[in-house]
Amino acid sequence: MDTALTHLGEMPVEVFLKDYWQKKPLLIRNAFPGFVSPLSGEELAGMALEEAIESRLVLEHGEDGPWELRQGPFTEEDFLALPRSHWTLLVQAVDQWVSEIADLKRRFRFLPEWRLDDVMISYAADGGSVGPHFDYYDVFLLQAEGKRLWHQGPKATDSSPRLEGTPLNILKEFEPENSWLLEPGDMLYLPPQYSHWGIAEGPCTTISVGFRAPSAKHILEDLAAEVALHLPDHLRYTDAGLERADNPAEIDPAAVRRLQEQLRTLLEQPLQIAQWFGAVMTEAKYPDIVAMDAGDAADWREQLLQGATLMLNPASRCAFSREPGTLFVDGEALPVDEGFAVQFCAARTISAQDLDDYPEIARESGLIDTLVAQGTLIYPPEDF
Repeated sequence: MDTALTHLGEMPVEVFLKDYWQKKPLLIRNAFPGFVSPLSGEELAGMALEEAIESRLVLEHGEDGPWELRQGPFTEEDFLALPRSHWTLLVQAVDQWVSEIADLKRRFRFLPEWRLDDVMISYAADGGSVGPHFDYYDVFLLQAEGKRLWHQGPKATDSSPRLEGTPLNILKEFEPENSWLLEPGDMLYLPPQYSHWGIAEGPCTTISVGFRAPSAKHILEDLAAEVALHLPDHLRYTDAGLERADNPAEIDPAAVRRLQEQLRTLLEQPLQIAQWFGAVMTEAKYPDIVAMDAGDAADWREQLLQGATLMLNPASRCAFSREPGTLFVDGEALPVDEGFAVQFCAARTISAQDLDDYPEIARESGLIDTLVAQGTLIYPPEDF
């Protein structure tokens, strides 16, 4: 069943996508009516004790100076030693560990799922924040518990002055253009690069749903390497039809245009780019967590026939393309039946019925064996 939001508050999703997505901020009052946080601050702190979970503490008035950053995992003693106010705990990828948060993330499937990143949750003591800053990606900030005052400023860039003496990218200059007090169920949407500063008014919890946005630098570096890998050595720079040069030492505009056209031809390979893009956008953010489950479902054939199911590891990512039928999982492009790819990405499970409908996935060293061996397919944990 598709649980994706159809409205953001009273606004239809189509209006949001047309007028706000990647264009301008939007405050959505009562986006989740009657919202009750799936996690308390105490439970979030408990997660920060685990070595496999990425967590951070930000202290506005730290022992080593202002805006001190501490990396987890933490101990109970670390939390007991914290001041009464002006600190924030941040825990990444909570959707990989808590089923209720994974369900919440699915509400945002009105956007391409392969664009969704992880869900971060922050707990802040009174006055706690991470300072004025900006992100390079879209983010929805859902107030889960307590109240937080959000200040939204202008767009910022790499050249915007930063505060020195802290590893955090805190803006040195920040002038609010809008300010809103958010209560549980309220949500703030911010497009990339809009500066913002959230300050807790009493203890509070905020859920951040972020999106993947690879940089142009990363795209060009990675794509160029992928395209070059498949190019034969005989393809070279050519200049047939060359005219007599006015100055033989000059690299003239015609030569540059000729090179641009040749590069454009090499990049106009939709299939190859689609395969690369699907792999890049499904790379696991925490591959070590996926690898922890490698081979745990090695007896899957017998178990599925007895009524068990396999599910996509919560730390894994998947997407598909239709022409040709390809399943992208954890950075790999796997050729499969289009119908199976569509079904699996929607259900994220495999049952005995799938073996009847798509017997090729059950072959020895086939799709299921491959995904089980790398930890991508697992038996459902008790809390999922």
